[in-house]
Amino acid sequence: MIKNWFFNVLKGSFLTEEDGMRNWRVIFFVVLLILIMISSSHRSDAKVMEIAKLNKEIKELQAHFVDTRTISMQLKLESGIRRRVDTLGLGPSVVPPTLIRVINKKKK
Repeated sequence: MIKNWFFNVLKGSFLTEEDGMRNWRVIFFVVLLILIMISSSHRSDAKVMEIAKLNKEIKELQAHFVDTRTISMQLKLESGIRRRVDTLGLGPSVVPPTLIRVINKKKK
């Protein structure tokens, strides 16, 4: 029985017999399922590659942000401001500031 079935498969007679149309339908259905599986596999691979690319871009942007923030913090420091204004010939005042008080003597 198994030997006959195996030879029928090799000869292809199972496709040409009277009930061969049923076999063709099954073969087409299986081929369709295989194509869908291959397509979904390729799509998921493409999405994984896109995610990896975006993660790499995120890491680069985070590094750029940290560098920019570090430079900004250094520019805001008093020592950084003094260095920049020294080139303009400005420096800290040697005379301390005086407090001016205004006293309003009119009372309503």
